[in-house]
Amino acid sequence: MTAPAGNTREDHPRQLRLYSSCELPTEFGLFRIAVYHAEEEREHLLVHKGELTQDEPLFVRIHSECYTGEVLGSLKCDCRSQLHSAMKEIDVRGRGAIVYLRQEGRGIGLGNKIRAYAEQEKGANTIEANERIGFPADMRDYSLAAMMLELNSIRRVIINTNNPEKVAALQRAGIQVTEVIPSTSQPNPHNVDYLRTKYEGLGHSGLKSVVHDDDCNSRSG
Repeated sequence: MTAPAGNTREDHPRQLRLYSSCELPTEFGLFRIAVYHAEEEREHLLVHKGELTQDEPLFVRIHSECYTGEVLGSLKCDCRSQLHSAMKEIDVRGRGAIVYLRQEGRGIGLGNKIRAYAEQEKGANTIEANERIGFPADMRDYSLAAMMLELNSIRRVIINTNNPEKVAALQRAGIQVTEVIPSTSQPNPHNVDYLRTKYEGLGHSGLKSVVHDDDCNSRSG
């Protein structure tokens, strides 16, 4: 399948194909997992439950890989809680999907992500840290997510995100976004500045209440 024009960082067509799939029992319920191969030789996932193509829009989260948070339990981000919350919500709803993209560190890779973390130890925020090591604040590309949804005939979605770029990418691909449900989690002392930077610097509007509540808590003692 060829990606629609104008919704990728590249100007050339991209390919995506289903490679394997099976049922996956998890602590959040029984899901089905499908692995897709992209031309850059990365494997991306569709984790889903229930009938994907119905008249009602599908609850969808587009989620980028975070090894440090999801595997090692890092407290520097909110990725693991966002992923788990989406899986819980899908289980409650009885249908939904997570598009899991292998683009660690907002697209710069694990090694460079750790380099950026080292810059954060010196006082840089998450945007400044990427720029110090020669990268933009965010290099992620959501065109493959749109392609994966299209391959499964998913044309109307309720998207679970704080990131307006994800909404825009789906809309550019002709996928109707009927509702945006923010993805929030309880901040901790290690990630509250990160969340504030995502809200103030990257426009992740769903974090407004999280940042505001933390500011209030800080002022109250």
